[in-house]
Amino acid sequence: MGRFSLAKPGAAPAAKAPEPVAAPQPAPKQSSQHTKLGKSSELDMHSRLHSRLIDELDLAKLDKLPEHELRAEVMKLVVDFARGERMALNSAELKELGASIYDEMVGLGPIEPLLKDESINDILINGPFQVYVERRGELELTEVRFRDNNHLLRIVNRIVAGVGRRVDESQPMVDARLADGSRVNAAINPIAIDGAAVSIRKFSKKPLTLEKLVEFKAMPVELADFLHGAVKARVSTVISGGTGSGKTTLLNALSAAISHGERLITIEDAAELQLQQPHVVRLETRPPNIEGKGEIRQRELVKNALRMRPDRVILGEVRSEEAFDMLQAMNTGHEGSMATIHSNNPREAISRLEQMVAMGGMNISYDAMRAQIASAIGLVIQVMRLADGKRKITHITEITGMEGSVVQMQDIFTFNRTHTDADGTVHGEFRATGLRPRCLDEMQRRGINYDPANFDPSKVLMTA
Repeated sequence: MGRFSLAKPGAAPAAKAPEPVAAPQPAPKQSSQHTKLGKSSELDMHSRLHSRLIDELDLAKLDKLPEHELRAEVMKLVVDFARGERMALNSAELKELGASIYDEMVGLGPIEPLLKDESINDILINGPFQVYVERRGELELTEVRFRDNNHLLRIVNRIVAGVGRRVDESQPMVDARLADGSRVNAAINPIAIDGAAVSIRKFSKKPLTLEKLVEFKAMPVELADFLHGAVKARVSTVISGGTGSGKTTLLNALSAAISHGERLITIEDAAELQLQQPHVVRLETRPPNIEGKGEIRQRELVKNALRMRPDRVILGEVRSEEAFDMLQAMNTGHEGSMATIHSNNPREAISRLEQMVAMGGMNISYDAMRAQIASAIGLVIQVMRLADGKRKITHITEITGMEGSVVQMQDIFTFNRTHTDADGTVHGEFRATGLRPRCLDEMQRRGINYDPANFDPSKVLMTA
């Protein structure tokens, strides 16, 4: 068995396996729960096989073997089990069974194949018997099932334990992440009535670049060049959009324009940004412990980050009183900082920032607050997931200052929807508004050339 045996000391040797038979034995009578599963015999067999592996393997030695050797050891026991149960399985079926059992032991069980499928963007688990995925913006019901809610909870606990968090009846909601940076949210009983509800937002192992976003028609190359130049020129930027609209994806893509000589500090609830620069410090919030103590919020991290000599501070999402500290950072030598925010349009993004600053209990007038916002933020980029599931940049909006007590904004580029096909496909075109952005002067001073002809409103930059 490889370099050393994984069998537990004193474990009885496996009996000589009988020859495979031509047909499987009749399945045992299914319980009502198994009938509900639809794949009852398979799940029951997985449960018995998993229990036997736990009994026969010396778990203390699992971590000492490389993956390929551990898979081989598991496969040997799976073959012995299949023959002992007189199961008629060919080599491909045995290999599939061995892989699923391995995933159950060291991976995330039934959803492991979904995590490896690069065409899937989201995995949505609604209790143990219903798992949806999102592909290309469309939801699909899968055949993946858990044995019961306890089985699902074991997988959830395996995820959250990996990042030092917990989920139980006293704290039934949790944000976490997988090893590859995928974002996980879980809610369990008593707030999730029909079993644990788990949402996994997957991130590509290869982060999308601006070139890829142009290829996918999320924006034309003229917009990509403008945004690349603005980020390089240290224009502070807020990316606005709804859930699943692609805010973090765009933030990752824009970060490629940042010089490798800059020191970046990222602040997130669950670390998911995939910045490519060599000098990145990643900070992550911490929830309270079982006694309700030890919580570290984003605001504390933003304050601490300013003492860490950052060139730019990047917030995965601004959602509360840390907005004031973020604006302070942008106004005090940390130009080019970036953040994302949930909102439906650029004007609403500014209104939400005002509300968040007010949440901090700062004794500051609304006029002073708006002046802070107008001087701190240069661009608001609005992203949207359309009805057909495609993601687009719908507005690039510049904040130009104050007029009276109103923050002045002007759209530079927009995506205008023209019509929708019978199958739901949305069509539109990208155009400039004809307004020349003020940040163009700063881009030119830094040696970043951009063709002013792209601001011609009569020119269709892209149809999509």
